[in-house]
Amino acid sequence: MAQAQRHPFLDGLSKYRGAPPTVVVIFGASGDLCARKLIPAIYNLGMDGLLPADFFLVGYGRKPIPDEEFRTDAAAAIKEFSRRSLDADVWARLAPNTSYVSGGYDDKAAFDRLAAHLAEIEQRTGRPVQPLFYISTPPNVFAPILLNLGASGLAAKYLGTPHHAKVVIEKPFGKDLDSALALNTTIRSVFKEHQVYRIDHYLGKETVQDLLVQRFANSIFEPLWNRNFIDSVQITVAEEVGVGTRGGYYEQSGCLRDMIQNHTMQLLALTAMEPPGALDAEAIRDEKVKVLKAIQPLTIGPAGEVVRAQYAAGMMAGKPVPGYLEEEGIARQSATETYAAMRLSINNWRWQGVPFYLRSGKRMARRVSEIAINFRRPPGTLFAGETARFDLAANTLSFQIQPDEGLSLILNTKIPGLETRTQPVKMSFRYAATFGSNTAEAYERLVLDAMIGDGTLFIRGDEAEASWKLCTPLLDYWRSVGRQGMDSYAAGSWGPPGSDALLASRGHHWRQP
Repeated sequence: MAQAQRHPFLDGLSKYRGAPPTVVVIFGASGDLCARKLIPAIYNLGMDGLLPADFFLVGYGRKPIPDEEFRTDAAAAIKEFSRRSLDADVWARLAPNTSYVSGGYDDKAAFDRLAAHLAEIEQRTGRPVQPLFYISTPPNVFAPILLNLGASGLAAKYLGTPHHAKVVIEKPFGKDLDSALALNTTIRSVFKEHQVYRIDHYLGKETVQDLLVQRFANSIFEPLWNRNFIDSVQITVAEEVGVGTRGGYYEQSGCLRDMIQNHTMQLLALTAMEPPGALDAEAIRDEKVKVLKAIQPLTIGPAGEVVRAQYAAGMMAGKPVPGYLEEEGIARQSATETYAAMRLSINNWRWQGVPFYLRSGKRMARRVSEIAINFRRPPGTLFAGETARFDLAANTLSFQIQPDEGLSLILNTKIPGLETRTQPVKMSFRYAATFGSNTAEAYERLVLDAMIGDGTLFIRGDEAEASWKLCTPLLDYWRSVGRQGMDSYAAGSWGPPGSDALLASRGHHWRQP
């Protein structure tokens, strides 16, 4: 497709240019996420001129680290993980305003030191500086951090003004409904909901945002987005990697908690929600909550709507890899799923009778995240019966979220020649081909939106609760039956036989993206 106009991100920067003086405090600053994603994201925002003139970065962690060492580590993280190389001039502007505070997450005195450090920063600038607290730690210290932000007075800083204190919370947001409710209770005891940004990095990806544009800015799609024209929807979040060295974490998590309850359900909500009344955070999140609440409870059991499995030994990239039960740190009788697939039904006027198929797994054939909208076949087609001449496929609109962001539409066309013969063809658009490959990453967009107070791409508390309400009964059932009903699939495949049977029972089959 030809490029019709400039990338909308390049034409819509005015709201970002107004970011107020800000200090970003990263809890868990010595962690992997900070090095791989957060510091490179902040650096690239600086390269694009999207950080305020008075911008400060403060790392916080248990390990005592001198400021200069933290700066050196930050520069090393940029060199290794940034999408763009380290620019000496840009780093020379950021480095002097980068510092570190050490202390325990349950240490009130340490948070008082942090508050004093932020006060010193404001004295240097001579004006108020908005604090943005980014919690990038294991979930067991979420509550102590939140409570100490309240006890130290930092949570209430500038409350009542547009540049009030804000807090970004990484997933996992709870491990079931009860823990999510408890975490929300803790948050609300300290922060107002409009101060809170529950992050899911999938929502920062270009194709996820483009989903709303395709739905509501194109008249060829919007009238068809319902049960009258759509036969089924498939959402796939597949990973090539195994659990690696994260076996201990994964044993406590599993695929349902790690990928489906958050990333995959968010993709479903954006795909299925009603048109929002306005292009603002609350209007969009209101509609997402409505559709999540309209999902019918899952039928659970041997003949239910869910399949779980573990990967067995197989071949990846031509090399043998072990099965899940042979991985380091995994119990030999583990009942933790590395794959889950489910069929969901949405009980509303738009989607009555349209199955939504969700799947996610590790050690699958390739790394890909995709939303596929499968349209109904034409009734009584002219081109039926002679399958040798008429190779027909259902029209499918697919949004590829990673690794190669873009979208494609499958159509049926005539093969050139004197005889009428048909063949499916794919019309494709790729972001890299049209706009260049060096586009902003998800964390850049999300950190920037949090700074300016735009919550559109973040999860509201009731959203998280609605998703956990659907998933928790399934987790409880699996815990009660242990390994009973656990399927298996070879590493490097597209999943277990039971997953294929789940779709075949409705006359459908999984796509192979």
